[in-house]
Amino acid sequence: MKVTNYLYILLIVLTTISCKKEKKAMKISYPETKKGTVVDTYFNTKIPDPYRWLEDDRSAETENWVKAENKVTFDYLKKIPNRESIRQRLEKVWNYEKVSSPKKRGKYTYFYKNDGLQNQYVLYRQKEKGTPEIFLDPNKFSKDGTTSLGAVSFTKDGNLVAYSISEAGSDWRKIIIIDALTKKIKEDTIIDVKFSGISWYKNEGFYYSSYDKPKGSELSAKTDQHKLYYHKLGTKQVEDKVIFGEKQKRRYVGGGVTEDNRYLIITASKSTSGNELYIQDLESENKEIITIVDNFESDSYVIDNRGSKLYIVTNFKAPNKRIVTVDASNAKPKKWKDVIPEAKEVISPTTGSGYIYANYMVDATSKVLQYDYEGKLIREIKLPGIGSVGGFNGKTEDKDLYYSFTNYTTPATIYKYEPKTGKSKLYKKPKVDFNTDEFESKQIFYTSKDGTKIPMIITYKKGIELNGKNPTILYGYGGFNISLTPNFSIANAVWLENGGVYAVANLRGGGEYGKVWHKGGIKQKKQNVFDDFIAAAEYLIKEKYTSSDYLAIRGGSNGGLLVGAVMTQRPKLMKVALPAVGVLDMLRYHTFTAGAGWAYDYGTSEDNKKMFEYLKAYSPVHNVKTGVEYPATLVTTGDHDDRVVPAHSFKFAAELQEKQAGDNPVLIRIETNAGHGAGTPTSKTIEQYADIFAFTLYNMKEK
Repeated sequence: MKVTNYLYILLIVLTTISCKKEKKAMKISYPETKKGTVVDTYFNTKIPDPYRWLEDDRSAETENWVKAENKVTFDYLKKIPNRESIRQRLEKVWNYEKVSSPKKRGKYTYFYKNDGLQNQYVLYRQKEKGTPEIFLDPNKFSKDGTTSLGAVSFTKDGNLVAYSISEAGSDWRKIIIIDALTKKIKEDTIIDVKFSGISWYKNEGFYYSSYDKPKGSELSAKTDQHKLYYHKLGTKQVEDKVIFGEKQKRRYVGGGVTEDNRYLIITASKSTSGNELYIQDLESENKEIITIVDNFESDSYVIDNRGSKLYIVTNFKAPNKRIVTVDASNAKPKKWKDVIPEAKEVISPTTGSGYIYANYMVDATSKVLQYDYEGKLIREIKLPGIGSVGGFNGKTEDKDLYYSFTNYTTPATIYKYEPKTGKSKLYKKPKVDFNTDEFESKQIFYTSKDGTKIPMIITYKKGIELNGKNPTILYGYGGFNISLTPNFSIANAVWLENGGVYAVANLRGGGEYGKVWHKGGIKQKKQNVFDDFIAAAEYLIKEKYTSSDYLAIRGGSNGGLLVGAVMTQRPKLMKVALPAVGVLDMLRYHTFTAGAGWAYDYGTSEDNKKMFEYLKAYSPVHNVKTGVEYPATLVTTGDHDDRVVPAHSFKFAAELQEKQAGDNPVLIRIETNAGHGAGTPTSKTIEQYADIFAFTLYNMKEK
């Protein structure tokens, strides 16, 4: 059997075996989920919360429920014909060498590499013309591969390194300090670190951020006050000084030292949008922290400095962002001067080799312009094609830079760039068992409910027949100013190469068209996001890429909310729903971990009566109705997800299982020793996709 026909034949086999009218649905006996008597009152409205007990991630009762649900789920999945064949194909395509761009640090050049199926990427290093050697191998951090490597930060001379690790996918980290030359541990491990970078000041110490250890469960208890610390080498962690955040209550605080070790730049915010900006001159005697921006009405951060001259990226008075310059001695916004003014496209700049690289997003794809530090355009950089570009960042003294290029049919390919000449040279092209020439992506613009034009990129095999019977995954996010740009996925390659359609809609709430686009999908405009996604599905059906019987909708985190809301509002629109690590209880999301910081996008049920009623009207947990036939649903989450706690998914699955009408299955797949997604071992990722694809195909049927 040719690989290129695999999914198509599999779908025929599955529909023949299992999907005729006389087909009997696979019988499922769901675990009994007890209902409690908890009732909350919001603005004189009583809201029952019968599954509140599932929020207790430390209880034996919750643990037993998880085990019972997983047993039902995996018993169902293992009975699906050819599930193992899908897994094997995924594993085969996944098995190729993946290498990152190199970075020069001291005497060595460092790069990440995965031989193919290693659970975690390995950090290598080599001297010029030397043989690469393993520097850090996260695969040896734990037996099951669930401990991953996070931030890695070197001193300027490359002699010392501090790196963070995550255990079982948690956002809580540990920081380990070693001598980079000998690889020997220097001192005690720094523990209980969360949402943090690592930024060295000379070779004396480094800055990091964290919360006080919460009372109750560290995986779900509220963490509200972020602090910036300085760790001085040779001292104990208990002696670490709080630099910012002790007196100021901020949910997110970050600090970074400029390349010349002159300034500490501090950002502080109460939500995921808008930040204060501070600066500390580390060469001054009093080391006073000076305020640059004293409000949360815009996003601003420093990308570089030249002496006392700061270069700041901001969307203050510029929804698509601009780059300004100002002297550090008096850096208030009224003194800012444009270096690169706002354009009609959103800018995301980097710096390296003495230049600024303005990566503009043109309808969700990249265009890169190179400028000098006076704002003079040097050139537009010729890219390998239409897609997404990342990189062009490095130290001032770097003679060469690197960037990666990818799109939905092109695996990430690395290029070496000469800033002086503008020449690009292929550096690393992966050898993947996937013929990119057989596929194409098409960007279309469809009309949403209120008349807004929304871009969507549809990827498929060339020569596809538009007969309404193509198995299709529609993916979306639509929130937090995050943009979905073309990106190659090994898993999606398996879906595509055998007749599957993959569509990505750039919904409002994202950042594809700047702050205006973001604000068009927040708070009491959140329904716009759902309407945009529904309109995307209707377009795919109208144009006969697919039909409701062959359509699956998928999204994770805020995208999990998107799937949950759309499947409860329009349950007949799709055949399969795949909400992953979703924010699904909109009345209580802000009570867990750092969830209150998402209020800029969502608002909270405590704000006012109108906001409560708006949230209640679309909250997936609160809009599952008895007697409605919902699509075949596979909810996925991780038991160590401390960003979007798994209780969201637990409650949603319990509601659906209780109230579902018809034969469509409602299953929840709970990955153990896993978090929100980052650092998930390759082996677990392959298993997850095999289960998702097998479940999706099995539940698509012919009329």
